[in-house]
Amino acid sequence: MSNDLGKQDLYEGVKTLIETDAVHVHLSQQKLFTLFSIGFQYLLFQSTRKPGAYIIRVEDGHLAEKLAKKAKDPSTRKFIQSLLIPRKLKYEKSVFYLDYFHFGSWNMTSEIPKEKVQAALIVKNTSNRPMMEFTSEDETENAVLDTIKNGEYLKTLMEFVPRTITIAFEENFEGTTQVLFPFIKKEKERTVSGVTISDEIEWEE
Repeated sequence: MSNDLGKQDLYEGVKTLIETDAVHVHLSQQKLFTLFSIGFQYLLFQSTRKPGAYIIRVEDGHLAEKLAKKAKDPSTRKFIQSLLIPRKLKYEKSVFYLDYFHFGSWNMTSEIPKEKVQAALIVKNTSNRPMMEFTSEDETENAVLDTIKNGEYLKTLMEFVPRTITIAFEENFEGTTQVLFPFIKKEKERTVSGVTISDEIEWEE
C-alpha cells in the first residue's frame, strides 16, 4: 500500500520499544494503524528471542478486521488476517493468541500457563462509543460493561504479563509509561463549514 510505514520508521519504532525499560508501555499518539504495526512487529521480534505465548487483545472483532486490512505494513496485515478466524497461530517456537475486551473471549488466553506468557499487545479503538445502559437482569451484559469501564481488559494482563504494550488515544492508565515516536507528527485540525475536523478521520468510512 502506498501509505505504508517506511521501513526505517518501522525499524526505529521497534528499536525504541526494545530499548524502553518500562514494563507497561502506553502508545497514545493518534496513528492507530501505524502504532499497531510497530507494536505487532515488536511482539514478532520478541517471539523469536523469547519463545512463549503472545497475546493480542483488541477492543472487538470489528477493530480486529480493520487492523488486518489497514495496518501499515504488509507482514502485519497478512499475519493478523491469518489469526482472525482461529485466534491462535503458531510462529516458529511461539504461539500468538487473539481475544477481545469482552471477557467471554478470554477462554483460550485464560488457559495459558502464566509463566509462558511473554508479552501482550492491547488495542483500544480511537472512538469512544457511548456505553449502553442495561437493566439489573442483564447480568452478563453489565459484567462486560464493567470489564470495559474499569479497564479490566488491561489490568488483568498487567498482573502477570512481563511486558504490555497498550495502544489507546486520549486515555490514561495507571502504572503505564507513555512512549512517543518523533516521526509521528501531531495531526493538524481543519475547519469545514464551521466544523473543526481532525485530519485523522478516515473519509472513506
